[in-house]
Amino acid sequence: MSNPGDNEVVKLYDEADRLKAQGQLEAAVDKLRDALAIDENYALAHSALAVVLQRLQRHDEAIAHARKVGELEPRDPFSFTALSVTYQRAYAGTGQMEFIRLAEEAMERSRQLQQTR
Repeated sequence: MSNPGDNEVVKLYDEADRLKAQGQLEAAVDKLRDALAIDENYALAHSALAVVLQRLQRHDEAIAHARKVGELEPRDPFSFTALSVTYQRAYAGTGQMEFIRLAEEAMERSRQLQQTR
């Protein structure tokens, strides 16, 4: 049985996706945060927030949401591929070498998960 809030979460996510496509990134962030206020474990909203926050050059916040996706979907290789990309973009935006190491670790985790499938 679905939760009555599920429909609202999906509506908010869809609205955020539309706003993102229109370049209204801050408004998209607000909608995604609203969705997470209803369901803090909605992995798709965390994933979308990682992308939007990265575009806004808010790397630490983007990484936190990308990591959360890995926590929520620990058996999904894509979760860790996306985390690796988030780290790579953080490196590109900051030049901090630590992000390269973290990107490589996340990609290795993705490879390991793909091999166990």
